[in-house]
Amino acid sequence: MTNTGSRAKPRRLAVFDLDGTLSRADTFGPFVLGLLRRHPARVLRVPLLLLPVIGYVLRLMDRGGLKGAILHVLFAGLSRAEVGQFARQYAQTVVPDRLFPAALAALRKHLADQDHVVLLSASPDLYVPDIGAALGVDETICTQVRWNGEQLDGRLAGLNRRDQEKLRVLEGLKQQHPGLSAIAYGNSRADLPHMFRCEQAVYVNAAPALGRELGERGVQCVNWR
Repeated sequence: MTNTGSRAKPRRLAVFDLDGTLSRADTFGPFVLGLLRRHPARVLRVPLLLLPVIGYVLRLMDRGGLKGAILHVLFAGLSRAEVGQFARQYAQTVVPDRLFPAALAALRKHLADQDHVVLLSASPDLYVPDIGAALGVDETICTQVRWNGEQLDGRLAGLNRRDQEKLRVLEGLKQQHPGLSAIAYGNSRADLPHMFRCEQAVYVNAAPALGRELGERGVQCVNWR
């Protein structure tokens, strides 16, 4: 968890998902591919991902386990300096070029309105805090990755910040900011548990049937391109 700024007396909580909500597409895959290009010898490890992928397909491993396995197999042993340098560069390619303009405008409006803006993502803390810093959010909460001292292990150091774990994080935020109403932005069914707990929710690019269902439950649906 990181804080990238603070303002006195926030009006409300504004919680943004990253992948597919702020960003047009997934950010994890491009990060992995970019780090591989930076360390091309690591491409030789790609066949070793077959076992974790099979484990995920057979439901012997969840999304978090697969994410950690990818990072561990491909990048274990890289230094904090090596990963951090690339992560900072990568964040600058994401913000603003890979974000929905309307999403960026909404986030900036919340900042201008003195809301406490949180970037809450299941993507790893190897690069999400750098994206949060580039966006100027107040707080970044994302999936934590394990280190061995100054060398990357890559496996998860905690729970994957997804689904019910996002709900748990939101409950903690509400306790830290009592009396504040909350608005959440998301784009997948896994975001709905914490979105339904907020006073206002905005769902990005819902399929028509889901959009009708969510509209009946008071969720605002938007189309961002």
